[in-house]
Amino acid sequence: MNQRADFELGLLLDAIYHQYHYDFRSYSEASLRRRLGAALIHFGCETLSRLQDRVLREPALFTDLLRFLTVQVSDMFRDPIYFRALRDVAVPYLRTYPALKIWIAGCASGEEVYSLAIVLHEEGLLDRTQLYATDINPESLRMAEQGVYELDRFAKFSENYRASGGKSSLSDYYTTAYGGGVIDARFRKRVVFSDHSLATDSVFAEMQLVSCRNVLIYFEKELQEHALGLLNDSLCRRGFLGLGNKETLRFSQLAPEYEETAPDARLYRRL
Repeated sequence: MNQRADFELGLLLDAIYHQYHYDFRSYSEASLRRRLGAALIHFGCETLSRLQDRVLREPALFTDLLRFLTVQVSDMFRDPIYFRALRDVAVPYLRTYPALKIWIAGCASGEEVYSLAIVLHEEGLLDRTQLYATDINPESLRMAEQGVYELDRFAKFSENYRASGGKSSLSDYYTTAYGGGVIDARFRKRVVFSDHSLATDSVFAEMQLVSCRNVLIYFEKELQEHALGLLNDSLCRRGFLGLGNKETLRFSQLAPEYEETAPDARLYRRL
């Protein structure tokens, strides 16, 4: 039974790759099985083989399936220690550049993007910064570009913001409309949102800061190394790399090329 389940999973992932050019074949198997289990219930499919058949025949179903295959949960200023480290450690160096390019890889619905934009604004750097926010899920990118979040989430956002060293009130940076909180246009206009896969796509610019948080934990080891290589190739000399609090460079092939500038925050600087 386990062999059959493994075979069905492999066929489904191959079908998705060849039909839609999304590569989940090196994602963590345990994580994929949890998500696909929920997808089977949602779509009323008894087996992965049945789901595969429908994926190949129904493009609209695949768009919906992406919600299960990709991580979309985040908060503004999630892990406040990370954003405090950016202020205290990275910003003094970022100030030395006349122009900044920053990549947020795996941006989901955009909460981290706008958190970072607010930090840059408060530190006087936003006007010289271009932010690139990428994800493999078009629906997540659409939500991120709109910058609209449920109002009941802003209490947690504000708590995180204060803990991260915020210099104002988070309410200064959004307005109430459309039944939610809308991030101010001054932040949205500094961001380019784009479809990009760490599994299959290449480097597209040289960055002073790359933030890829809580993405690598869903990859198998080989894909982790591939993705880290891509992030590394995107960084300028002495550029900063930010990872999630359960991720590390410590056991990576790239570890000797970086210094831990804020170990508790998983903030690294390229040597």
